[in-house]
Amino acid sequence: MSFSPLASAERLIESKSLDPCQANSSFTATLFNVAFTPDNNSLAFDVVGVSSISGYVTAEIDVIAYGYTALKQTIDPCTSNLEGMCPMNTGQINIESNINIPDDVISKIPGIVYGIPDFDGIVKIYIKNKQSGESVACVEAQLSNGKTVDQKAVGWTTAVIAGLALLASAITSGLGHSNTAAHVAANALSLFGFFQAQAIIGMTAVPLPPIVASWTQNFQWTMGIIKIGFLESICTWYQRSTGGTPSTLLSNLNTASVQVQKRSLEGQRLVMRAVHEISKRTNAGNTKGSTPGKVVVVRGIERVGFRAKIEITNIFLTGLIFFMIFVFFTAICVALFKAFCEAAVKAKWFKGDKFEDFRTGWKVVLKGILFRMVLIGYPQICILCLWELTVRDSAAEVVLALFFFFSMSIALGWASLKVVRIAKRSVTMHKNPAYILYSDPSALNKWGFLYVQFRATAYYFIMPMLGYILIKALFIAFAQSSGTTQAVALLVIDAAFLIGVSILRPWMDKKTNAFNISIAAINFLNTVFLLIFTAVFNQPGIVTGVVGVIFFFVNAAFALVLLLLVLIATGYAMFSKNPDTRYQPMRDDRGSFIKSQSQLNTELDALGVTARGDMSQKGYYTRDLDEDGDSFSSGSGKIDDKARAGSLREPPRSPIDPNMQYFPSDGTPRHGTPQYSDNPNRGMYNGDNASSRPGQDMPLMENSYGRDPSPYRRGQSSHSNQSGLRQQGASPWQRGAGYDH
Repeated sequence: MSFSPLASAERLIESKSLDPCQANSSFTATLFNVAFTPDNNSLAFDVVGVSSISGYVTAEIDVIAYGYTALKQTIDPCTSNLEGMCPMNTGQINIESNINIPDDVISKIPGIVYGIPDFDGIVKIYIKNKQSGESVACVEAQLSNGKTVDQKAVGWTTAVIAGLALLASAITSGLGHSNTAAHVAANALSLFGFFQAQAIIGMTAVPLPPIVASWTQNFQWTMGIIKIGFLESICTWYQRSTGGTPSTLLSNLNTASVQVQKRSLEGQRLVMRAVHEISKRTNAGNTKGSTPGKVVVVRGIERVGFRAKIEITNIFLTGLIFFMIFVFFTAICVALFKAFCEAAVKAKWFKGDKFEDFRTGWKVVLKGILFRMVLIGYPQICILCLWELTVRDSAAEVVLALFFFFSMSIALGWASLKVVRIAKRSVTMHKNPAYILYSDPSALNKWGFLYVQFRATAYYFIMPMLGYILIKALFIAFAQSSGTTQAVALLVIDAAFLIGVSILRPWMDKKTNAFNISIAAINFLNTVFLLIFTAVFNQPGIVTGVVGVIFFFVNAAFALVLLLLVLIATGYAMFSKNPDTRYQPMRDDRGSFIKSQSQLNTELDALGVTARGDMSQKGYYTRDLDEDGDSFSSGSGKIDDKARAGSLREPPRSPIDPNMQYFPSDGTPRHGTPQYSDNPNRGMYNGDNASSRPGQDMPLMENSYGRDPSPYRRGQSSHSNQSGLRQQGASPWQRGAGYDH
């Protein structure tokens, strides 16, 4: 990664904002542009300000780098040819000049200043009365060397790798490699969550060191904060047409001085709060437009939008539109892939059993994918929608915020409760939550995004995860006026989450637990850094500057490791013939319950379905294991109420359709359906000749407890049959189906 753009080859130190650093300062600037180029000893500046100072003055200049005063010098404007300051007069002052800096002064500036990205430097200028020496004004300027870690390449790289991982998990799942798909999807979602946590740090109202603010800006795409020109025009039009007042901050930069809130220095916070802090936008504060003689300070979410060159009042709508585009294009891609698969099968580009599960149940798969998109975008929607309630850009946008927040929260909450109900039902019936959660393809495709990343006994952990996201969003959205409150709250929340996951270790295996617990540990460490940035410990400025650099290197290295791990797993999943060999079977035995619909096409598999009580498969009797008939998102293909009535009490029935003809293993033809009315105990393979059936060394279940005259009768079962089954030992069929769990 290159931190320096090509345009910054020349050594440069510049500043584009001038802010007061003294109460009752007699000088304010509405425009301030200063550029220092040491290669030609030139200092060029263009300043427009308002002064209430008259008479002869001196200027004392302090250059501070990472909290350390590196240079202190006094300048006499009259001897330095600073027009407009010798003497100073009340009223507007326009200063545009280019002065020469001596070599002995330039030699005192360390060379690292010109090369380190996001240089944390500040210059303070005290204007003093020449006669009395009293300070009549103080202004400060943030310094930059033109190099930054905020690079579009970083955002694009992280987005592409995360997207490839999600795509690889979908493809491997369609090819039947469920174990690989679960691991890749879990790691991809965790990686995406880490990126969102980085973006949330940047959204806090804490004064961040420049390198921290720039680094976190790389991940604001996860929150939908992406600048596209025509989209901003649409947002502005929508806000104006619904009664809002769009801000004009970006369009008035030539007349307004904007300070992106950075690390606090002594006395700065008090002055900013007393004079120049942003007022609430509902009361037509400074961010709505430019006010001559005032400095606009952007913090938190507004700082993120300003750095992305998005008008303050367009931030919410921009993030919301990108989320809707994300969901819409995902649905379109799924539909197009379905059409491609059908066309490929007809054209015989690949075998008919390729992606057969997806082609036969693509609507259920689509519902699951859309739910997954909602889960991925939930932190973004929570923060932006709740924040919109505090700024109220327009009445229509407030309505949109309420609708999306409550609809997504209710949908995810309902889906989580659905998973809990299915798991509890599975425990009640089979003493194993994994049974129905993984043996029912409909439940797995639709609700699996909520639990496949966890071990079967930790199916409930999605609910604490949603609560963790929501609580963080509440503090980020509603505490934008207090960075200290946000830092303390995030510290407590992330500490509790780290302790919880370290004790419970809810993810599917050791590697996935290590992956996610490491992310939780780094997130907690970041909140400790965030608390230091608030200066609540009254530490020296150089400590804050050094901690900011440490924050960058720790998170950059960790992000690189995560990206490499996910990239390797993605490549292995996409290019390996049998990627499941890379992963050990899950200890919760979920693999024995997952059964492909397209593979249930033999009599032995049919008997396995009978033993497991599996749901409707191709050509077999319908059975809805997750009881999804009451779902607002349930689709077609569900059994009716009469067929489902009493299903909890009935023993497993034969899934074999009486209208389908089957052939014995000896190859002799069979005409019509077999009849057992003459002898109820008679086997279905040549009377009692057990050697004529497949798997003759294994007993059939009906020999253990008796059977109804017709194996296809859907009538009610007798209680005696059930008790007889319990009295006998578990047969090999039952053990293979998971009944002994």
